[in-house]
Amino acid sequence: MRKMLILAAAMTLGGLTWSVPGVADVLSLRGENPLDAKATAPDRRRQVIDDQGFKRDWKLQPPLIPHKIDKEQITIQVNTCMRCHGPDTYKQESAPLVGDSHFLAADGTKMETLNMRRYFCSQCHVPQLDANPIVENTFKSK
Repeated sequence: MRKMLILAAAMTLGGLTWSVPGVADVLSLRGENPLDAKATAPDRRRQVIDDQGFKRDWKLQPPLIPHKIDKEQITIQVNTCMRCHGPDTYKQESAPLVGDSHFLAADGTKMETLNMRRYFCSQCHVPQLDANPIVENTFKSK
């Protein structure tokens, strides 16, 4: 038992004096601001609105939202996206119809109603902002 205590104390003291090379060179998302400095608010960005929609970067990419969604409501009881994108209303609203894949059950059978696994639209479909990326993106579509 005594040997264990001595070993634990030695490891603790050794750990206090040990330093990791290169840690001082790592930058955080705070940039040059030290952790104890007041954070500065990022510039306010506007949502990009595009009547024609956005080009997809890969074949199965969920379509991006080309309109404001801050007043939309998606809860267990209500999904206001379906007011325009539902099968009964999309033509009158001149909106794209929700995809057929949203009416498939987990086993691939067609359902009459929207699959609840696809109910929360903003998990996959997102609006766009005029913001610069935090990190460089090197993705190239084919």
